[in-house]
Amino acid sequence: MKQVKDAMSDLNAMVGPTHTLRQASQRMIQHKTGAAVVVDPELPGPCVITERDLLKALAAGMDMDVEVVGDHMTGSLITAAPEWALQTAADQMVRHGIRHVLVFQGPELIGILSMRDVIRVGGLAADAADAA
Repeated sequence: MKQVKDAMSDLNAMVGPTHTLRQASQRMIQHKTGAAVVVDPELPGPCVITERDLLKALAAGMDMDVEVVGDHMTGSLITAAPEWALQTAADQMVRHGIRHVLVFQGPELIGILSMRDVIRVGGLAADAADAA
């Protein structure tokens, strides 16, 4: 049985809350990912900014060079452990309508799992692909 650790990606796309939305999008493109992890020592834990967050700001006519990540990031996250079954993580993603989960080993953030990772590694059910 495939586990989250078999499919998760390294934490490459990282931004801070004061980065502009353009900088976040550039970082995501550079690392070929649909989300960037937002690290802020002022917050109790990491957050995420996703393609959807960027698209919402763009559609609202916001200036991507002025708006900052901290005003658009997703704070309430679904997390997973590396030992979780990949199907369990996929089920959670579908249930909550999300495409990314942060992976923690105890208190330490060790990776990110995207629906694309799930499909690539797990070859899971079509309902998971529909959520992506």
